Amino acid sequence: MSTKFKGSDNTDSETWAQGVSRRKLIKLTGAGAAAIGLSSAAGLAGAGPAFAAPAASNNNLEPGDTSNGADNFYTSDEVTVKRISFKNKYEMKVVGNLFIPNNLNRGTTHPALVVGHPMGAVKEQSANLYATKMAEQGYVTLSFDLSFWGESAGKPGNSVLPDVYAEDFSAAVDYLRAQAFVDKERVGAIGICGSGSFVISAAKIDPRIKAIATVSMYDMGAANRDGLNKSVTLEQRKAFIAQAAAQRDVEFAGGAIEYTGGTPEELTAESTAVDREFYDFYRTARGYHPNTTTHPALATNTKFINFHPFNDLDLLSPRPLLFITGDQAHSREFSEEAYRLATGPKELFWVPGAGHVDLYDRVGLIPFDKLTDFFRAQL
Repeated sequence: MSTKFKGSDNTDSETWAQGVSRRKLIKLTGAGAAAIGLSSAAGLAGAGPAFAAPAASNNNLEPGDTSNGADNFYTSDEVTVKRISFKNKYEMKVVGNLFIPNNLNRGTTHPALVVGHPMGAVKEQSANLYATKMAEQGYVTLSFDLSFWGESAGKPGNSVLPDVYAEDFSAAVDYLRAQAFVDKERVGAIGICGSGSFVISAAKIDPRIKAIATVSMYDMGAANRDGLNKSVTLEQRKAFIAQAAAQRDVEFAGGAIEYTGGTPEELTAESTAVDREFYDFYRTARGYHPNTTTHPALATNTKFINFHPFNDLDLLSPRPLLFITGDQAHSREFSEEAYRLATGPKELFWVPGAGHVDLYDRVGLIPFDKLTDFFRAQL
């Protein structure tokens, strides 16, 4: 039995998965809680240590925790995958994968989904998994590398430009709508982690995106301005802005690009629970991919300070929104806030026992049935 879909006239603050009691947010102790917002996590950047260059590939990977069916590199005999590329409105090449169900009747049109990867990741990390699983349910799906990341264009690599990231989602919709077997009026989108905020930003000004689901969403603006649980002070924010501005001078004079934040390259006794959560995915065989370091460029990371994806969410109504988050996720505050601000049909769906990164690849926890039901009802 699935949860009831809530319309804009509903006064409840949230909806619940069957049999789920609300659990307390994972506790972050000591100085780690105050530092997480700007210095930790999957592409989350900020006033953490700077790196002179992205780290080299790790050829001796730990296996990582593959419990609950973790299967980031899942493939399916039921789906054909085609490497594609297309241009966004800035004439930048975006590289992606198109997933087509083998039994698709190309003589008619079908619903389609765009899937965006976590911030700092690439399409091979989480996005391909979601695209494959949803293609198994009959959807034409498209995963892609955000501009400046992976195989997509944009120099220097790892640069931060959230408006272009949002444009990439709309460009992916351009591509899908041009396919003869795609129903132009039945295109939806899934954004994972940071891409949840990018797809919302895109959909606010692109009504062709008819239904939006986010999973383990990060509001990349708030995460960089305020940190988790609003743990970053104004003085800390200003210090980071000053650090990034000084780095612009260094690079203009010919100095090396520096990188910041992202997943730690190694764990120490001082590593936080969030550091360890991301490390287990990005730095082990569980989810490692050589096309990314997850470290954004320091001089451009301040672009997130001006990124406010949750402003004007009434532009999305009456298109439906589904926010999926783990009840143990350190990022749950962002889904809760977006749900609070959204004015149209909306649902906040809790996954019991799941943390933030768990919903990247643990197929035993990811509610693919919920996603399938949502898009079948709304597209």
